[in-house]
Amino acid sequence: MTGTAGGRLFVVATPIGNLGDVTVRALEILRTVPLVAAEDTRLSRRLLDRYEIKVRLVSFHARNATGRLPELLAHLAAGADLALVTDAGTPGVSDPGEELVRAWADLGGAVVPIPGASAVLAAVAASGVAGPRWTFEGFLPRSGRARRERLARIAADERGCVVYEAPGRAAGTLADLAASCGPDRPGAVCRELTKLHEEIVRDTLAGLAERARSGAIAARGEFVLVVGERVRSVAGGAGAEVAAAEGTASAAATAPSGGLDALTEARAEVERLVAEGAARGDAARRVARATGLSRRRLYGSPGEGGTS
Repeated sequence: MTGTAGGRLFVVATPIGNLGDVTVRALEILRTVPLVAAEDTRLSRRLLDRYEIKVRLVSFHARNATGRLPELLAHLAAGADLALVTDAGTPGVSDPGEELVRAWADLGGAVVPIPGASAVLAAVAASGVAGPRWTFEGFLPRSGRARRERLARIAADERGCVVYEAPGRAAGTLADLAASCGPDRPGAVCRELTKLHEEIVRDTLAGLAERARSGAIAARGEFVLVVGERVRSVAGGAGAEVAAAEGTASAAATAPSGGLDALTEARAEVERLVAEGAARGDAARRVARATGLSRRRLYGSPGEGGTS
C-alpha cells in the first residue's frame, strides 16, 4: 500500500533459527531506520549484534501493545520510518504486529513487507505431503468445543494443513489429528527448522503420534505439523469416496487412540462427511455400518464422551 503522508512501516521477516538466513534487504532496512519495534529486544539484539547494526530498539508485544501503539503511530505520523520485527519469522503470522499494521494502514500510511524465512513455507516444502493447495491453522485451541470443531474442519478439508504446536503438546495434537483425519493420512513433523538439531519425520498421522508418544521424536524445540492432502481414488467416483470414508471410520474405531476415544473419533468422521455435503442421517448410517456403533449414538457432537 502507498501512504499519503508520514513514515514507512517496514514489516521485516527475521530468521526462524539460523541467523544466516536473514536477507540482504532486511539488513539494509534495519541499518537505515531510526527505530525498530521488537517482540523481544534481547533476542533481536542478538541478530543486530551479529551484523554490527546499531539502532534503537523498543519492545512491542502482546502484553504492551495497547500502551505502545499510540507511541509508534506518532513516530510514523511524524515522518520517521519504523521497522517491525518478531522473535522469528514474519510479524503478524502467529506473532504480534497485526494491530500496528492495521492501524497505520487505516491512517493511510505506507506498509512495506520485507519477506524472508518462513517456518510455514519451509515445512510445506520439506514435508513433501502438503500438496499444491494447503491451509495454515497456526496454533489450535488447547481444549473444548473450539478445538473439536477446528479438528473436524481440518479432517473435512481435502487440502493439506500446517499447524504450529508447542513441544509438550505435540504428541497429543498428533493423536487428535490421527483420530479426526484418519490414522493413515500422511503427515510430517518438522522440528527445529534451520537449527542445529533440525528434524523432519514423515509417516502416517498415527505413526507420527506413536513416535511422539514414545519419545522417538524428542519433545524439544519448535514444532510445525503438516497434515498431508487427502488422497482420493482416481477411478472410483462417489462410490470410492464412500468406501474410503467408511474405511477411515473403521480404522479410527479400531486403532488405539492417543487423544480421542472410538466414539468421539466416529462422531468426528460423521462431521467430516456432513461437511462434505452428506445428509447427517446418511453419514451416521455409513459410519455405523463401518464401525458397528449405534447410529443413534453417532448423532451426538464429536466431543461427547471423549477428551481433546
